[in-house]
Amino acid sequence: MALSIFPSWLGGYEIKQHITNPNIEVGDYSYYSGYYHQHHFEDQCVHYLLGDKSSNEVWQSGIFGEVDKLIIGRFCSIASGVVIMMAGNQGHRHDWISSFPFDFAEFGDGVKSGFERAGNTVIGNDVWLGAECVIMPGVTIGDGAVIGTRAVITKDVAPYSIVVGNPGRCVKKRFTALEVNQLLEMQWWNWSQVQLKAAMAIMCSTDIDRLYNYYIAMNNPSVDE
Repeated sequence: MALSIFPSWLGGYEIKQHITNPNIEVGDYSYYSGYYHQHHFEDQCVHYLLGDKSSNEVWQSGIFGEVDKLIIGRFCSIASGVVIMMAGNQGHRHDWISSFPFDFAEFGDGVKSGFERAGNTVIGNDVWLGAECVIMPGVTIGDGAVIGTRAVITKDVAPYSIVVGNPGRCVKKRFTALEVNQLLEMQWWNWSQVQLKAAMAIMCSTDIDRLYNYYIAMNNPSVDE
């Protein structure tokens, strides 16, 4: 019997170690926990992105020119079965009389390409994507956001928002406006491992003010924490 890719729902793997598509960029520590779907992140979660195994030859030909990218920051947690839709509108123009992508060879010179790019899909740092949520093309999810299970995200998500439902709606912010501004200023996800290890007791707490004082002291050794 073949070994499971994910032997337990308790674990996962660092995504960047398993990426082959040149149009996917993933930061350090971000992980995928795919026990309940048993496929690699790139195969299970990323849909319709040129440069994958099934489209690599076409992409290399340059026919499509520039390709929207999937960019994921550091320290993201991605649960089993998340779907990240790519390839813009996938050639379907719902503002035209028909949304059907007619074939030039079969229907002649009047056929036009309906393809429209949506822009890069960007998932910030320290983002938690809940199981089987769907991220639509061209969306930006801000740092620190939490996306609920099976939520459908059709528009940008502000940093540190908690978003649920279909369509996704923000039900609350994780922290106060002042605390969010402090976190965005600190960008702890870009700190060195040494700096993070020294602050780990604070990181595993709710005391953002203390972390901010640590940050100030870290950048100005003459200031006590």
